[in-house]
Amino acid sequence: MTDERYRGITGLLRPYKEYVQDIGIHNGDQIVYYGCVGTCTPFVELLAVAVRGLHADQVFVPLLDETKAQKIVSIEDIGMQVSGGPVSLRPKLLVIMGGLAMPYMPVTKEQVRDLAACHTGAKLAGVCFMSMFEKAGWLDTVDFDLLIDANLDPVIVKKRDPGTGC
Repeated sequence: MTDERYRGITGLLRPYKEYVQDIGIHNGDQIVYYGCVGTCTPFVELLAVAVRGLHADQVFVPLLDETKAQKIVSIEDIGMQVSGGPVSLRPKLLVIMGGLAMPYMPVTKEQVRDLAACHTGAKLAGVCFMSMFEKAGWLDTVDFDLLIDANLDPVIVKKRDPGTGC
């Protein structure tokens, strides 16, 4: 794998969109995102926005439970949102979110490797923050075709004293 460096939200989304285009995803192909409920969902929806113009079918799977797959749909004036199912899976691209590698998550790197093997011919992408896949030791077992590792450092918080202002 070659390393490229980007900055900001476009540095996360542009390489993802370019990759999806490069592997030939078109109208009707399916992208399936696997992640934690709540924490990964907004990032999945953000990634889905980046490729919405390709008209691929996009799906969110909580953890690795494919029986709970939900469509990701475009909501006018809102953006891409996880919506109702059921969905039958036929992915051309699997996207594994880094939240699955966080401590105390009920998902192992071996389960992800085996999941990818079940979807023959599908590409495998990983999207994480703060080197989560590396820190969790997943890179020796899960063979990502694309890995996007974003950094949220530093996070600067400024706040007004609670007793002042409107």
